[in-house]
Amino acid sequence: MNILIAPDSFKGSLSSLEVGTIMEKAFLDESSSFKTNVIPMADGGEGTLETLIYATGGKKVKTIATGPLGEKVHTEYGVSGDQKTAVIEIASIAGLPMVPIEKRNPYYTTSYGLGEVIITAIEEGYRSFIIALGGSSTNDGGFGMLQSLGVSFYDEEGIAVGSFGKDLRFISKVDWSSLHPLVKECTFHIASDVENPLCGETGASSVFGPQKGATKYQVKELDQQLLHYSQLLKREKGIDFQGTNGAGAAGGLGFAFMHLNGTIESGAKLVAEATNLSTAIREADWILTGEGQSDHQTLFGKLPSYIATIAKQHQTPVSLIAGSLGEGYQTLYEDFTSCHSIAIGPIDLAESISRAEELLYHETRNIARILHVTKGER
Repeated sequence: MNILIAPDSFKGSLSSLEVGTIMEKAFLDESSSFKTNVIPMADGGEGTLETLIYATGGKKVKTIATGPLGEKVHTEYGVSGDQKTAVIEIASIAGLPMVPIEKRNPYYTTSYGLGEVIITAIEEGYRSFIIALGGSSTNDGGFGMLQSLGVSFYDEEGIAVGSFGKDLRFISKVDWSSLHPLVKECTFHIASDVENPLCGETGASSVFGPQKGATKYQVKELDQQLLHYSQLLKREKGIDFQGTNGAGAAGGLGFAFMHLNGTIESGAKLVAEATNLSTAIREADWILTGEGQSDHQTLFGKLPSYIATIAKQHQTPVSLIAGSLGEGYQTLYEDFTSCHSIAIGPIDLAESISRAEELLYHETRNIARILHVTKGER
């Protein structure tokens, strides 16, 4: 029986590769008759770099860049197996987990380091980029990144502004002439499943600002400042991306990349194509996928739902294993053959995370036992 294992990460506990490895072990421990194929997945958030490097046989390159609070951090970017594409993940440069909870405030975070890593990769000869935008701590409209790429931002007195979210309010003039010349030779594929515009009730500040530490007052202020910023860029470039789907991704980094001719693409779709997922699904008898928490929102563009949609086209059954099943999980039966939680009995989140490997193995082994019996192999 051919088992395809294609999970997302269990955020806060296990990477998608770790999840896939644990699931595979559970099946093979149950019976050597199972033929397993592990394809770790991601949707543009944390783990996308690792997934693409693993899938393509690429490599990681260590470097140093400016972190979310302006400090220097050790980070990395990836190079795909064809040695032509650089893969960069904002979560490892200016990710929200990199900012202590008591310091989370989008006035004092910056996307500057992302531009630094792009320049590093450019200087190593790379011109094709995949940028994973999920998990950012920033809400600066990407102007910090643009600064590090050479774009100049000035206040009313012609003085260069700072690089943090709080400095948005001072921007009065934008000069693109100083943009690093090689940036124009680059292509940017932006992996993100976020379709929010830059501003407004469904914009970056209103929807994602609070989880990054923004107060209600700051949400309103940042939204107004991003609108002003977008109007300046419209005047300078003659293009209006403010209301474009995906402009609000990663606190407005999507908007900034649109000004670099970047294209916003479904993170799940981009990873699926890079890993040849459709072929693996076609060859599978049963599919296992998973994520940290599954609920009714899983059906709205999250990676397990994307996998289930492709599986339906080939009439391949799919089991979903989650760290927990939340409100409205019953709707998941529309897409999934079965839905499972790794939690055993009364257990809190902290314990579930600390025991994630053990619990995931246990639940997967149970599924393997059922499939072994139903296929008449006992």
